[in-house]
Amino acid sequence: MAWRLRLAPEKTNIDFFKHQWLTFGGSMLLMVLAFVFWGVMGLNFGIDFKGGTTIRTESSQPVDVGAYRAALQGLDIGDVVITEVFDPSFRADQHVAMVRISSADADQAVSSEALTSVQAALTKMDPKISFPSVETVGPKVSGELVKTSVIAVALTSVGIMLYIWMRFEWQFALGGVLALLHDVFITIGIFAVFQLKFDLTIIAALLTILGYSINDTVVVFDRLRENLVKYKTMPLKDVMNLSVNETLSRTLMTSITTLIAVGSMMIFGGDVIRGFSFAIFMGVLLGTYSSVYVAKN
Repeated sequence: MAWRLRLAPEKTNIDFFKHQWLTFGGSMLLMVLAFVFWGVMGLNFGIDFKGGTTIRTESSQPVDVGAYRAALQGLDIGDVVITEVFDPSFRADQHVAMVRISSADADQAVSSEALTSVQAALTKMDPKISFPSVETVGPKVSGELVKTSVIAVALTSVGIMLYIWMRFEWQFALGGVLALLHDVFITIGIFAVFQLKFDLTIIAALLTILGYSINDTVVVFDRLRENLVKYKTMPLKDVMNLSVNETLSRTLMTSITTLIAVGSMMIFGGDVIRGFSFAIFMGVLLGTYSSVYVAKN
């Protein structure tokens, strides 16, 4: 018989709901704290939401992000994000980078004087550098992005709730959406507490979290529905425990393999995707927890 890796015994009998008011109450408390930190500390919005300017650079010299950053150090400008652009269609001597500068004042765009000083500093670093395009995101546009991002997350949650309602019952739908909101709000709260950069990539991560979390929750719900029919005389709490135990191995395997992949991206992927990877990493942890302890309460 071939050896197979098991992250959980073939049959488990763990009482996940023994302290359900502690686990569920703790989750609700964390959601409230997330709201408080979000409201008091606010989010550290990136250029997408705060407004700013993106400068596209092109040179025959390879892009050295450290040299770019050193050249811009000391200038009176907002936060700077520098990323190298890769494209198979580029020539061998065509090296492109994107320099994103956030607005120092949320009500104003990056000034022309600041852009001139940035271009002068980069030209001094590399006389062969050119600036094919300069694009500015004003405060009005960034405000609209915030609004549309909130709408996207809200509509996704509503759509998921309607799907579960039609697929199962309304009680399942409420539990599933509560678990989703638990994952999203606590993740946002973590970004508020540590003032991590919050931009459109984090919105993409939150939508990914919604999809991942509901996938795991639906698997448990499906087993719960089968067991409700199979064990009609068994107390509801025991049926829920049985359903979670029966899907525990699948839940652990899915979560751990996902965490390994996302963790590798977070550690080795660089600054560009670190925020995105961190958001998904936290979302997977919270989604696994909420599928077991929150969705079925």
